[in-house]
Amino acid sequence: MLHSKIAGIGFYVPETVVTNFDLMKVMDTTDEWIQERSGIKERRYGKKGFETPTTMGAAATKIACERAGIALEEIDFIIFATLSPDYYFPGCGVLLQRELGITHKEMGALDIRNQCSGFIYALSVADQFIKGGMYKNVLVVGSEMHSMGLDFSTRGRNVSALFGDGAGAVVLQPTEEEGKGILTTHLHSDGTHAEELALISPGSHGGYHLGAEQFGFPDVEYGEIFVYENLLENKTYYPNMNGQLVFKTAVTKFPEVIMEALNKTGLTVADIDMLVPHQANLRIAQFVQRALKLPDEKVFNNIMKYGNTTAASIPIALCEAWEAGKVKDGDLVCLAAFGSGFTWGSALIRW
Repeated sequence: MLHSKIAGIGFYVPETVVTNFDLMKVMDTTDEWIQERSGIKERRYGKKGFETPTTMGAAATKIACERAGIALEEIDFIIFATLSPDYYFPGCGVLLQRELGITHKEMGALDIRNQCSGFIYALSVADQFIKGGMYKNVLVVGSEMHSMGLDFSTRGRNVSALFGDGAGAVVLQPTEEEGKGILTTHLHSDGTHAEELALISPGSHGGYHLGAEQFGFPDVEYGEIFVYENLLENKTYYPNMNGQLVFKTAVTKFPEVIMEALNKTGLTVADIDMLVPHQANLRIAQFVQRALKLPDEKVFNNIMKYGNTTAASIPIALCEAWEAGKVKDGDLVCLAAFGSGFTWGSALIRW
């Protein structure tokens, strides 16, 4: 029976480091305030006009393919997870194919829009393709460039201080080695509180979900819903987050979905060699660590220096942990994420 394994992994973050002290110059905040609530000390921002989610994804891909021992032309299928795409459409999957210079070879390209859970969702989809025998080299990329769309004012500080730019990529390949590779993945969603962590406009909702009156759409027969004059005034093009609700739900769903994966495979928390949680907030990760009674050496966090890179956070953290020798051959690695939607998921991997 075929299983899928991570044959190569890579990540890329922009050179520009933005500290909490840098943000203090443009908004009313403090280093202490940001660190106390999130654990973040600094993050990376891409260079305007030179770096995009696609270019960063390409940089991470080249490293992952080299480590997997394959040429770029050997990629069979692309799965690209992001909430900050280069364009509203087409998606980043086809742009990445072009950026890598492999448009002479036709392949499928799939875009995943599951925000912080995007990489777990993408990994699960890729796993099914590999196990079904459809593809041999599936590229899974998580890449984000939040810095292009954040509110860098005091009004937006609760959200903007949390996010950073970066990309991570893995190459999945089949293996017949029993007990190796991806053992199980679990995906969940609950759209009840969709607007509590969301970017509302531009969009085609026309006010359906929240009531049209608050948006100030013009009274015209056609159009003027996606982009409209009052959009600049009501600021709904900036991300909105109910931090308390997100925190409360995340610390419940994280342990649940991790235990679901362990129970499915007959394993226990003690069997985990490394937990790599989505880097949303260091306080959430610490809460989950305490709930599971995991020692510090079995949990990897790097949000302190990169911030929340949503779909990119898990592959970046996983790659750093592997590069540091904290993920070794035969280790049981648990990945888990929770985010906008709400969506959440987990994956267990025997490295």
